Amino acid sequence: MAKVEVKTVAMNPTFLKSGSFGARLVILAVSLLWGSILLAVGSPTTPTYTVGIVPQQSATELTRAWTPVLNALQAKTGLTLRFATAPDIPTFEQRLAAGEYDFAYMNPYHYTVFHHRPGYTVFAKEKDRLLKGIVVVRKDAPYRNLAELKDQTLVFPAPAAFAATVLVRAALAQQGIAITPKFVASHDSVYLNVAQGLYPAGGGVTRTFENLDPALRDQLRVLWTTQGYTPHAIAAHPQVPATVVEQLRDAMLGLDGDPASKAALDGVGFKGITTAQDADYDDVRALRIELLDSLGGR
Repeated sequence: MAKVEVKTVAMNPTFLKSGSFGARLVILAVSLLWGSILLAVGSPTTPTYTVGIVPQQSATELTRAWTPVLNALQAKTGLTLRFATAPDIPTFEQRLAAGEYDFAYMNPYHYTVFHHRPGYTVFAKEKDRLLKGIVVVRKDAPYRNLAELKDQTLVFPAPAAFAATVLVRAALAQQGIAITPKFVASHDSVYLNVAQGLYPAGGGVTRTFENLDPALRDQLRVLWTTQGYTPHAIAAHPQVPATVVEQLRDAMLGLDGDPASKAALDGVGFKGITTAQDADYDDVRALRIELLDSLGGR
């Protein structure tokens, strides 16, 4: 910020008290001068950009994992980034629909809906991974295939959780395996419910399963895995300036090349981040899923 030097102009007290037109004119000129100085010097505020993370895990765990990533990005860009999430996936969907996040990490189906309205546009995604849904059971459970889960209650994170719920339930339906779904708050809740024996099986995704606390993960095994799809989108709200999006994207692409930043990526289970474009999600659109029409405004 340039230094502004202000010189004090001495005035004749008698002249100021006279109430003459000249005195009033001088006072007005001084007031205008100070106003101009304050506008020029003012305290500029740095915009804060919220980064919404889909609540696949508890808010505490997400904060622990994602804060180092956001700190690394702030250091590389000079941007002010604020971590945000939601208590559960349906609430996250409502906030996406309302455009509450400047940037958002959302599942592929969410992206196809909220790209339409309010207009989130993908610019990055996880590197070298396809998104796969899984069905987990207790390690000591007798199940060896999906058919053995017929007529049982299975636990899922949310109705529109793409891989953990939508893909798994679609596969069950295609195979004629009737189940009753039970929805909980997050992927971690699914894994915990299954590990505790409250439900025989549940849906998740490979990344969140691999990121589980080893003590919990060791109580479970993967019974079945879906085919792979384009992974979660990192997208920007249409009101975020293009220059800011490019700045953040470029910083993300370089995270895996820096040892300190690579450690932050390891905390969220990413090998790295690569560029993405809207057409990458045509594989998801081809499934013609219609669960959130009212939220997406279609």
